[in-house]
Amino acid sequence: MLGKSNIDVITLFFEDLQAAITFYLDVFGLEQVYEDKNSAVFNFGNMSVNLLQISEAHGLIAPAAVAAREAGSRFQFTIRVEDTEALCRDLEARGVTLLNGPLDRPWGVRTACFADPGGHVWEIAQPLSS
Repeated sequence: MLGKSNIDVITLFFEDLQAAITFYLDVFGLEQVYEDKNSAVFNFGNMSVNLLQISEAHGLIAPAAVAAREAGSRFQFTIRVEDTEALCRDLEARGVTLLNGPLDRPWGVRTACFADPGGHVWEIAQPLSS
């Protein structure tokens, strides 16, 4: 059953693959595990993120349409962190503009969000103590 399986790879589409690779190297501090002229793969803990040149996306998802960045976000990734404030300062020092935050949410976390060069939204979330 699919609900009992781990997500192995998430593929994100980018208009500017080189800008995306640079962002993932600089902001997330990851090493590439694969690269060719149309993609680059980074490991995040127990899953991989594949950065794909948008021109190659239709071949993966046809007949579904590939949305333009201007269409807006339909999801967000969340990474649990120990110190949202410190990480926000680090992100801003790396030239990352926050979309929002840090904010204390009513469900007990302190969050902040930013977007990668493809417009994919990433949230950092620190659990708040009671």
